[in-house]
Amino acid sequence: MPLYHTCLEIPVTSPVYLFDLTSRQAQWLAARQTTISGNVANANTPGYRARDVEPFADVLDKTKLTMAATNGGHIGFEPSHADSAKVKKSESWDTVYSKNSVSLEQELIKAGEVNRQHSLNTSIVKSFHRMLLSSVRTS
Repeated sequence: MPLYHTCLEIPVTSPVYLFDLTSRQAQWLAARQTTISGNVANANTPGYRARDVEPFADVLDKTKLTMAATNGGHIGFEPSHADSAKVKKSESWDTVYSKNSVSLEQELIKAGEVNRQHSLNTSIVKSFHRMLLSSVRTS
């Protein structure tokens, strides 16, 4: 048997969806940052209304992921019994004489939130990647 066939084969029982989830959130964060920058760019445009994207939780709710029971003894989970809460759209803090609803302070706060969420997202990916590599190397 040739040497290149002697590599360690690791059985994979199920796919890892964490990378898909973080990729979706990164796309959502990019869309939100684009929207925020558009609001800032139009801060002096008369009649412009500030915009925002729908919350990431709502985006996840639309994916219709369900819990899987791998054993008959697992506790069941009915999606119809899950509590849901509606997220209210936030109103702009003020409307100026030109009927513009962009508040630069509010947009900067949103941009800071996007930055923190992106940093958390990348930290989770890095940590999970290190953990995955560590488990593969020690096997």
